[in-house]
Amino acid sequence: MHKYNIIRKQFLLATALVLALANPVSAQTDTTVYHLTIDQETVNKAGKDVTGMTINGNIPGPTLTFTEGDYAVIYVENKMDVETSVHWHGLLLPNFYDGVPYLTTPPIRPGETLKYEYPLIQSGTYWYHSHTMLQEQSGVYGSIVIHPKEQTLDYDHEQVLVISDWTNQKPMNVLRNLKRGNEWYNMKKGTSTPLNRVIARGGFGAQLKFWRQRMESADIADIYYPAFLMNGEKQVAYTQYKPGDKVRLRIINASASSQYWLTFGGKDPLLVAADGLRVVPVMHNKTFIGIAETYDFIVTIPDNGQMEVRASVQDGSGQTSAYLGSGDTLAAPDVPRPDKIGMMKQMAKMNMRMGAPAMKFNPSNEEPYKLKENRGMQMEEDMDMEGEMDHSGMNVRDEKVKPDTAHAPGKIGMDNSAMEGVTMFSEYNYDYLEAVEKTSFSEDRPVKEVLLNLTGNMWRYIWSMNGVPLSEADQIKVEKGKVMRITLNNLTMMHHPMHLHGHFFRVINEYGERSPLKHTVNVPPMQKVVIEFAATEDSDWFFHCHVLYHMMSGMARVYSYGDERDPRLKEYPLKVLVNEGKHWYSWGRTEVASHMASLNLVSANIRNQLNLNVEYGWNQIAEGEFTYERYLYDYFRVFAGVNVENEKKNSFDEVVTTAVAGFRFFTPYMFDLDVRIDNLLRPQIGLEREIMILPRTVAFGEIEYQADFGLVNDISDEDNLIGNDLYNEELVWAAGLEYFLSRNFSLMASYDNRFGFGGGLTARF
Repeated sequence: MHKYNIIRKQFLLATALVLALANPVSAQTDTTVYHLTIDQETVNKAGKDVTGMTINGNIPGPTLTFTEGDYAVIYVENKMDVETSVHWHGLLLPNFYDGVPYLTTPPIRPGETLKYEYPLIQSGTYWYHSHTMLQEQSGVYGSIVIHPKEQTLDYDHEQVLVISDWTNQKPMNVLRNLKRGNEWYNMKKGTSTPLNRVIARGGFGAQLKFWRQRMESADIADIYYPAFLMNGEKQVAYTQYKPGDKVRLRIINASASSQYWLTFGGKDPLLVAADGLRVVPVMHNKTFIGIAETYDFIVTIPDNGQMEVRASVQDGSGQTSAYLGSGDTLAAPDVPRPDKIGMMKQMAKMNMRMGAPAMKFNPSNEEPYKLKENRGMQMEEDMDMEGEMDHSGMNVRDEKVKPDTAHAPGKIGMDNSAMEGVTMFSEYNYDYLEAVEKTSFSEDRPVKEVLLNLTGNMWRYIWSMNGVPLSEADQIKVEKGKVMRITLNNLTMMHHPMHLHGHFFRVINEYGERSPLKHTVNVPPMQKVVIEFAATEDSDWFFHCHVLYHMMSGMARVYSYGDERDPRLKEYPLKVLVNEGKHWYSWGRTEVASHMASLNLVSANIRNQLNLNVEYGWNQIAEGEFTYERYLYDYFRVFAGVNVENEKKNSFDEVVTTAVAGFRFFTPYMFDLDVRIDNLLRPQIGLEREIMILPRTVAFGEIEYQADFGLVNDISDEDNLIGNDLYNEELVWAAGLEYFLSRNFSLMASYDNRFGFGGGLTARF
């Protein structure tokens, strides 16, 4: 790494000198120029015309092709009515052009064009995408191919395959739906685990353990997608390839929220590169590709037909394929749909709080990082990145090809003691990747260690590190010249593909000193991964989960070298970057039934929530309440507000308005507890719970108990005191069923001891 960075800096210095001495209106002879235009257009990717975001009129955008050593000049024009940006994923380039708006690069405002320019000091398969809000989900992404100066890999053709997911919903509505805790996406995909199925499989004990951890099930993927795309289509065919042709497949996972198993028809493919960098070739058919990762394979077109390259979504909810060659199809192997209930039963046997505990919200989070310094592990001499990044290549015919080790138990720097007897994650490892040269550091190089627990709150859909979302986190200080050793400890039930801008890092695996270099690493549920990188850069660099909705909900950090911000960013305040903490999400729910009607409105951000609840019975019993909540940590909040209700049955002549205050707590086993007192000094306790009992059917119940000790005189007469009329009983309860017709509508039936029995329609908005 040290040698590579010296070469890199010399290259950048030489390039700057050439540009300074040259005629300012002339370009280098090796300059490659592209013009990209981002616009909003009507597209149809899943059977419905919707508004998408295109690059040069297409989704995905064009492949940008370069040769190592080129000087890239890319003009990006924004023809939309909102800001945009472009991040060049995996490229090592000057910090100012990295493309994270307000952190490293100015946003591209409507009607403006931003010029990106940088030398290309590497080769391989990379990609680019918007880093503004959720635009990547709407289509702002494309591929990058950088050919080495000297090509020695043995193949005849190459083909880029960009995998992505597509939703017809507006991405912000998707995130809003996740924030409200709606189970519709799992219902639609058929990946929910209703209680009837859990009990039938003997998994009720495991379910109780999940509920105790405030988790509904072993979640795999958050969102329902009507289509998965390969180069912008549900499936593509490339018939130009002939039998015996060797084709280098450059496969990029540009999805917003989906991870895949890659399988290949015909002979097993040869994996030759990961995240753009060469690895020791290995025959490897079933390969897990996390979001933002890239893998290069060399395949041979079969003599007797076309081969299928299939990307099967991790949760079994869909797939997309490319077909190479012509004739009868040699189908790729099927990947069985995950057995979520079986996973739950296995995971219940292990410590479901493996690793360090999640932290409470803490605006100053240096302590949770548990930073410390030492002289490092026993490492080899500084790794030589020149050969790795040179990509002058190796001839596969001259290299030893390893057997497929994809299914060996994973290590990845993790403690497997807690995983004994649990095999569902054994395939999610990088032990089949071996760097072509040593990547280790000198043993006398100082090391700074950072522990990052990957944490989340699925109930409110807030994702974090060490329990702290980005908006409340400090920057992680990087000391130049040291080795940063990061332990990524996943305390959640979901995979997190973690990407570091501007650096490659070692993913510590069984190959030790030849552990592979990557820019994105998948961290499986309840496992941990150790990565290392040399702190040789400048300025600030973004580090985040590449599940787009996790990043937008707080699972991100900034690695800072402590330098002054680029003066070109003076008018772009850094605080805009962490706006996810300030953004308010609003949703509502209304019920119209034969016995009552209700309205519930919620508006919330990470710390604050506003609630309006109104209930009206056709027997003229009514109650309304407005409260403000403040979250002290993930599951506990205090609140205050106003409650209004009529005191006399079938009459609005006497209405009582009281001030209320108390706390609400989302308890283990997933009960919502409400403890309060009003200005009449009447204490009250309430409890609510809902359970999915059938694939689309939810049972719900609530109970409230209020006591009146007569500490404050009520304005009502004795005949109307609490307990004398049905609607003002000390004990109020309700129970019912809800059957989901769609994301926005469901049928409901309930009994409420104030309103009686009835049924009707529920609408969500």
